[in-house]
Amino acid sequence: MQYPIHTLTQLRPILQGFRKSRGLTQANMAAYLGVRQQTYAELEANPAAASVERLFKALRVLGVEMVLSPAPDTQPEPVQETVSQPARKVARQATTTEKPKKPAGDKASRPARKTTEPQREDW
Repeated sequence: MQYPIHTLTQLRPILQGFRKSRGLTQANMAAYLGVRQQTYAELEANPAAASVERLFKALRVLGVEMVLSPAPDTQPEPVQETVSQPARKVARQATTTEKPKKPAGDKASRPARKTTEPQREDW
């Protein structure tokens, strides 16, 4: 059976459905992928934020094939090249010769804080 995906929000229930239909838990999927259960849970909760490589690895474990095909009766959307605000700011700074001023509460003057953020896994 095919499941066309038209929006990124459709990825989550489709991933969950394939996982459950194979009788796998998130912990099982994490074990197959070599990551923690929480890491796989994050991917499943927000697959749109995952890299294509990570998504493909999960789909491979699930035995799912991704097929791309042209949508019927649609015109391609025009691609507009835009420069983001941060890129414009960097470009402007690169063309000026004066040294940028440090804001009054610069992080370099503050003592470093320990973060309790969990370590990211590379998979």
